[in-house]
Amino acid sequence: MNTAMEHWAIGKTALITGGTQGIGRATAEALIAMGARVTVTGTRARLDCYDSPIIGADYIQADLTWPEARTDVASHFTALDILVNNAGRGSPREYEQEEFEAVIDTNLNAVMDLSVRLHPLLKASGGSIVNVGSLASFLALRETPAYTASKAGLLGLTRALGDKWATDGVRVNLVAPGFIETRMTEGARQNPDHEKRLMKAIPMRRWGRPEEIAEAILFLASPAASYITGQSLAIDGGLMLR
Repeated sequence: MNTAMEHWAIGKTALITGGTQGIGRATAEALIAMGARVTVTGTRARLDCYDSPIIGADYIQADLTWPEARTDVASHFTALDILVNNAGRGSPREYEQEEFEAVIDTNLNAVMDLSVRLHPLLKASGGSIVNVGSLASFLALRETPAYTASKAGLLGLTRALGDKWATDGVRVNLVAPGFIETRMTEGARQNPDHEKRLMKAIPMRRWGRPEEIAEAILFLASPAASYITGQSLAIDGGLMLR
């Protein structure tokens, strides 16, 4: 990597939704270490309400299910270079209509809303959006229809916005993590039989780490990906090969 690429994030302004834990946290910490100014959102009252607060990040409390929360988040910025739409949720009750709609609101509608609201700032900076999808962007998870629908929709949205905003100099891409060591997969990791079945399906025979997804997000947000837009990258240890 040349010297310019090593320092590409210095002075950049980034927003990472759902950035207090897991993939969002790993991405925030990596960008801070590279010299970026990073703001993360979360649902708790303050950043220090989390077990291990991120050092060097600004914080906005926001439940992005609600439009007024998205309006508030966008109002905090007068300049923006990187938007990572990472906040998401699932539910064991997604076959109930109210819960189905809440998951769609968080995982898909919020992404569209924030991206449109922040588009003028990203256009001014020649910025980049990275959406955090899932293998559910490509595969059906029958117990979570809302999560599956939202992540599949996010793939389509990424393509549409990548096409629409290409001439504005705003790149829009998606990462699709597989089974990663995060809070969302804790139950599966604590169930030896379930974990064994999962590992058989993954050619690399291990869980992914949040840092491995963060590296891909940083790549797509960086000048190294300057000719890439509307694309998706599965980071799954080879699971999609099966």
